Amino acid sequence: MASIAERRRAFRALHAGGCFLLPNPYDIGSARYLQRLGFAALATTSAGLAWSLGCADGDVPRAAVLDHMRAMVAATDVPINADFESGYAKDTEGVGESVRLAVATGVAGLSIEDRTPDKAKPLFDKIEAVERIKAARRAIDGAGGDTLLVARSECYLVGHAEPRDEAVRRLQAFAEAGADCLYAPGAQKREDIAAIVAAVAPKPVNVLIGAPTDMTLADLAALGVRRVSVGGALARVAWGGLMRASAALKEGRFDGLGESAAFSALNALFDKRG
Repeated sequence: MASIAERRRAFRALHAGGCFLLPNPYDIGSARYLQRLGFAALATTSAGLAWSLGCADGDVPRAAVLDHMRAMVAATDVPINADFESGYAKDTEGVGESVRLAVATGVAGLSIEDRTPDKAKPLFDKIEAVERIKAARRAIDGAGGDTLLVARSECYLVGHAEPRDEAVRRLQAFAEAGADCLYAPGAQKREDIAAIVAAVAPKPVNVLIGAPTDMTLADLAALGVRRVSVGGALARVAWGGLMRASAALKEGRFDGLGESAAFSALNALFDKRG
């Protein structure tokens, strides 16, 4: 199994050129399956984890998130990027402490977003958001500096009046504050993606694709995107199957079970006896 240092080096190398897909498993089984398919790196999903624990996204306590990150790293042999929400802290000092704990789990990268839990004020002020990224940077550097720092701006997801312009301003400031990779989830138009890529170049940009689109990975690569993740989409696909099959069961029907994977295939996938 690759060491943590080796995985972190490999993860940074993926960001040096080209475009790669970074799928988001929601538990150990889905992570191991995606690794077996040949994906070079994986990312956690805060939403997928939350739903698996019977919580809403954003309601999982830090300790449980750290346990999940540690388990995902231990269960796989590829770099893991952690969806670390807004750092599980109210102030910059707390962000630094949270990031130190996150780095200790062995993740190869982690993201910090500028979203708050306050629906009336869903984004941290830009100055405060930048200070939180700086705190994360200091914590990573203090731990050796090899963990990749991803800075996210949630302007599109919270319904900002000018999502592209504000996201660009924030991402540029995050880049100057030490972020290694930039991310504005919700940016879907080609012109928006291209503008974000150009604004923070040469630093890499992550794009979220959480629903069917006519764009391919090659199309995104042509726009200059370095990596593409799917957020909670795989978890939603799994939940969709469960919900449809369960609804049929409630009506006394069993036809929904016909879409399931074969028992033998799943068992063989995880059988350590070979």
